[in-house]
Amino acid sequence: MEPPSVPQASLPSFDLETEMMDLHGVPVAGIDEAGRGPWAGPVVVAAVVLNPDRIPEGLNDSKLRSPQAREDLYDEIVAMAHVSVVIGQVRRIDRDNILKATLWGMRTAFRSLEIANATALIDGNAVPKRFPGAVRAVIGGDGKSLSIAAASIVAKVTRDRIMVKLAKRYRGYGWENNKGYGTPEHASGIERHGLCPHHRRSFAPIQRILAERGDWATSDDLATSDDLAASGKLRTRVDFSDIGG
Repeated sequence: MEPPSVPQASLPSFDLETEMMDLHGVPVAGIDEAGRGPWAGPVVVAAVVLNPDRIPEGLNDSKLRSPQAREDLYDEIVAMAHVSVVIGQVRRIDRDNILKATLWGMRTAFRSLEIANATALIDGNAVPKRFPGAVRAVIGGDGKSLSIAAASIVAKVTRDRIMVKLAKRYRGYGWENNKGYGTPEHASGIERHGLCPHHRRSFAPIQRILAERGDWATSDDLATSDDLAASGKLRTRVDFSDIGG
């Protein structure tokens, strides 16, 4: 007797998009973010409208793809789809909190697509207030919707590139490896060098460091548009009003 087969994890499909298009008769954008949890760096939100006839193969939750696979898919998505990216800086995160900054980014990325009467599928369980179109939140959406999966890849690749560039300016934190997340390497870097303007001072681990050691920013240097803007055929909105935190 053969052992029972192990079911493979389900892959994202275009079913949710088809439901939305059948209901509303307009294109559907997938929206996702990267960078809600790190101690440093921006939160990046992407909105992607896929062409149903030209969907890149291999789309899945960005966390399940290798860095090289994400880079390759990023290039295909940008070439085949309508894409917008919004970068919310640390000052906005610290002022409003990370959830509000993310929801602001989702609403702004959707508007930046400049597609009339589009609808949206958003990864997660929260929908931004005053969203300019019909919208549905999908828990675990990057594993269910191809459009959200595409947005997750664009957001992740964009943010990773930003953190690698910032790592060249703010050395010693290991951002080229940890991308600003709270790793031992990052904690050791803070111990040696203190905080820099791109650390999220509203986050509990950073607040504990501030309480214990004081606020030692290493530089007043500001990020430039070259550091932050994504390359390629993207509609990219950088939150320049918040740069400097």
